[in-house]
Parts: sequence; structure tokens; C-alpha cells
Amino acid sequence: MTRGSDRLKEMEVFVKVVELDGLAPAARALGFVPSAVSRTIGRLETRLGTRLLRRSTRRLALTDEGERFYRRAVAIQAEVATAEREAGGASSPMGRVRINSSASYVTHVLRHIVPAFLDIYPGIALDIIQTDSVTDLISDANDIAVRAGPMPDSELIARSLGETTIVTVATPAWIERQVDAGSATGQIGFTYRRVAELWFSSTESERERIRVSDGEGMRQLALASVGPARLAYFTVRDDLQSGRLRLLCPEDTAEEREPFHAVFLGPPRNLPARIRVMLDYLGEHGRVS
Repeated sequence: MTRGSDRLKEMEVFVKVVELDGLAPAARALGFVPSAVSRTIGRLETRLGTRLLRRSTRRLALTDEGERFYRRAVAIQAEVATAEREAGGASSPMGRVRINSSASYVTHVLRHIVPAFLDIYPGIALDIIQTDSVTDLISDANDIAVRAGPMPDSELIARSLGETTIVTVATPAWIERQVDAGSATGQIGFTYRRVAELWFSSTESERERIRVSDGEGMRQLALASVGPARLAYFTVRDDLQSGRLRLLCPEDTAEEREPFHAVFLGPPRNLPARIRVMLDYLGEHGRVS
């Protein structure tokens, strides 16, 4: 039984013989010896059960069957070439990219840059899944995950999206109610354990009266004067500039920075074009500070 790859090779040899009008010119173009080209044409004709070429010492001529097969072979080669270009990204990338990200990153970064991305790549669609919890790229069928914190050792590959300062913030109204913000109760924390400690005290579990599953939820509660929260600076920059929030203990958090990464399954050279261009776009336009 002839394999698919062998059939494509026989087809390539046949088309080249017709285009160059001879076994010897086709052999030179393909890097074969003329006898190998002759054997290939013979195998093809035997498999098809029909003669494709009329051969003489001076020239070749197509039979009616050969003419029909030649037209179909050229069309098939064009389809294969198109499929390979599209899969490799030579044409405009197409398909759906599934991004898993925190609500904070979606709210304060992604929503600002997605419209332009979709304009540049009209063939790409996006699925955006919001969660602060760590996700499994394989089992959850995610193409890219945007995550904060240091990268653990794993088979995943990460592209840096910069880093941001972690700041402690509260509303002016909450601050006015406190005698000493550092000893105040009612701090807002996460419902799950993070790599980086969010509060300075080792008794943070006692001080966190409210816990939330994502950073954007923490920000909203802080804006409601429920309590102070420790958040990434890029998520509260506008709130600080407008006066809706104020910094608490800036001297303690000035040097504390948290890196952000776009995480994916590598190696990068084998990524589909739709994922590769999204990663490139995030690396250029989706950085935090």
C-alpha cells in the first residue's frame, strides 16, 4: 500500500516532468538521477492502472488520462501549499485563542488593548476566562495564562509582561476612622494562599475580616471603604491619582514588586500563528508597571 507521503512525492515528480518536458530536466530540478524519475513514473502508472505519458526518444506527451491527472495534481499541490502556509502563519493568522487571566489584568490592561488587536487580526477570535486561581493549561484547554508572581520550575514557558509595585491602599473615609492604620482590623485579603505575603503581620489570617477570590473584587471593596487592601499598583493608579484611594505605609511597600508573565506551552517555534501573534502583542502592549 502506498503511503500518502509517497503519493504526494510521485505526484510532485510527475508534475515536474510535465512542466519541464522531460525526465532529465525534472531529475536535475529535483536532485534525482533520471532513472529514479523514470521508476517513479512507472510506479505511479502501475498503481493507477493507466498510462499517463507517451514517451519517445525526443519528447514526452500526455495521454488524455495524463492530462486529467496533471490538472488535478497541480490543484492538489496548490491546496497542500496553502494549508502549510496557513498552519505556519505565512498568511493572516486565524482561529480562536483562549486566554486565562485575572479580572484585574482584564479590567485594567486587556480591555484597553483588545480592540486594536482584533482590528489587526480579523481572523482571530478570543475566549477570555477570568480567575485569579492557578490554572492548568492542558486540562483547562487554555492557550495562554497571564499570571502574577515568580514563575515556578515547570515545563511551561513564560514571556515577561513587566512588574508592578504592590501597594497598600484605603479610602480617605476609612483612614479618617482609624487612629493607627497599621493596627487596624478589617483588612481585605484573598481566599487562597499566594506566593507573596499580602500583609506584614504573621497573624494576617486574624486581621483579614473579608477575603475575596480576585484582586478586582478586593479593589471594589476597598473603594467601598470596607477596609485596606494590598494590590498591584497598575490596578489602583487611577484611583490614587483621583484621590478615591490613598497609599498606606508607602515606605514599607516601595521596594516590593511583583512580576507578571504570559505563560504558555512551548516551544515557541512550534506555536500556532494565532497564539504567537497574541503573545507578541501582549509583550509589546500588555505590560504592567
